[in-house]
Amino acid sequence: MSDDQDTAPASASAADQRRVTMLRAALEVIVERGFPDTRIADVAERAGTSPALVIYYFQNKDNLLTEAMRLAEDLWYDLGARRLATLASAAERLEEIVSMTFLAEGEDDLPDSWKLWLDLWAQSVHHPEVARVREEFDAHWRETIADIVRGGQASGEFIELDATEFAITLSGLLDGLAVQIALDDPVVDPQRAFRVTMRFASQTLGFPWKLKGVVPLAARSRQRQASR
Repeated sequence: MSDDQDTAPASASAADQRRVTMLRAALEVIVERGFPDTRIADVAERAGTSPALVIYYFQNKDNLLTEAMRLAEDLWYDLGARRLATLASAAERLEEIVSMTFLAEGEDDLPDSWKLWLDLWAQSVHHPEVARVREEFDAHWRETIADIVRGGQASGEFIELDATEFAITLSGLLDGLAVQIALDDPVVDPQRAFRVTMRFASQTLGFPWKLKGVVPLAARSRQRQASR
């Protein structure tokens, strides 16, 4: 095996790590300052690299935003998959993703994704490439909800209805309430958003639900681990 073949995987790994470091830096800066006030130089400084290298990897600020959002989405869905795998019922899985949407801020090293979404939505109005990424993310989100609903219908937990239409409605409710939370609306706090959404979901899908008290996700995770 040649020296080039020996070093290629290590070089690729180092390049991937540099890319992730820059994306995490971009997430932090965009959450702090907002996308319009974020500069390539700010991201480079946070990542401990040069603006030229950030441009080399991402070409422009729009690409940096969409790729940073991809990382944030991947982190969220990876966490969600691990949490949902521990739950036995569709109702529990639906409650978990609603809880993660409103009550997971600051948990498990996740960025404040709703502030990022506000920037993604704003940029997608004027930039077709960003708009395509927004469409892709929304489709994935709705299908995640619809899959849970179909599973609940198959197990007899949920009534029969159009799972896709329910997913469109629920995702719209989740997004709308999350915008109010991100804007610090004095009436819509995370706990109220969680209650409103779960009451709507339980009434629409026909399953019993009662608020048992909101337990932070990190504490809930520790309780599950302790019970194993």
